[in-house]
Amino acid sequence: MSVTTPIPAALLEWVQSIVGPVSERDVSHDRPNSRVWELTYGTGRAFVKLSPNPTSFARETRALREVAPGLEPGTVPVLRGADAHQQALLLSPVPGRPVKSLSLTPGGERALHRHAGGWLRRFHGGPGDLSVQDHKDAAAEIARAASGADRHLERAGDLISAQEQQTVRWHAAEFSHVGPLPAAYVHGDFQPRNWLLDTDRASTTFGTVDFERARPHAAVADVVLLACGPWVGRPDLERAFWDGYGRGLTGEEERALRCLSALDAASAIAWGVPGGDQEIVERGRATLARLEVPAA
Repeated sequence: MSVTTPIPAALLEWVQSIVGPVSERDVSHDRPNSRVWELTYGTGRAFVKLSPNPTSFARETRALREVAPGLEPGTVPVLRGADAHQQALLLSPVPGRPVKSLSLTPGGERALHRHAGGWLRRFHGGPGDLSVQDHKDAAAEIARAASGADRHLERAGDLISAQEQQTVRWHAAEFSHVGPLPAAYVHGDFQPRNWLLDTDRASTTFGTVDFERARPHAAVADVVLLACGPWVGRPDLERAFWDGYGRGLTGEEERALRCLSALDAASAIAWGVPGGDQEIVERGRATLARLEVPAA
């Protein structure tokens, strides 16, 4: 970031009550709602994160308390403390380097996506891992996504052309006809910017961070950002991912993925243009161009 923010005094007091004296470094993403500091103390490192809202805090706390402990150690952060009043999370570091900083060969990229698929399948678990309430919540998320087109288009206004609006509305209507979808506890922001690779072990280990969007949903929702990003023009990466995941998409999931991709594109443009995030705007426009349907 071009401007660093010192850690708030109350937050510093809280983390020091857990790990002792620290020195901190602002490592927030270049986004208005990102507030993360790397902490160095006598016996190691940690990260403290302020969630952007109570929902994000609750989602990340649950994911790290209930789902993450069942995964391979070192592939997710360990939750060392949570303060609901400050919406603060104290997290252990995940070993490895961010994959965005690595120069991978095409074979290395395929191996990465195979690792990612295997990790996500373990995180998703099976239908029996969700409670009755989780299944209800997943159904509500699917319904919310299906009804979100008008909200995204209203927010986008004239940022989205008439043809793009037609494409979004067509896919939103199509989504209402999609059959039952397998539910899972999804990561919610599963994309390379949140992935790490640890190559210092006997075998390469894949890890991921940022669980503030984790929640019950359709399992296919977790691959929208991949289908609209690194898999475009790279079917080998998609095949590697599903090889690691252990199954491909059902026919209904294929339909849902196209619909969810169109809705995500509208949201990306609506949020990305005012926020100056050109990367997600370009992703959104490219997605709508691929999914274009004839004008009514």
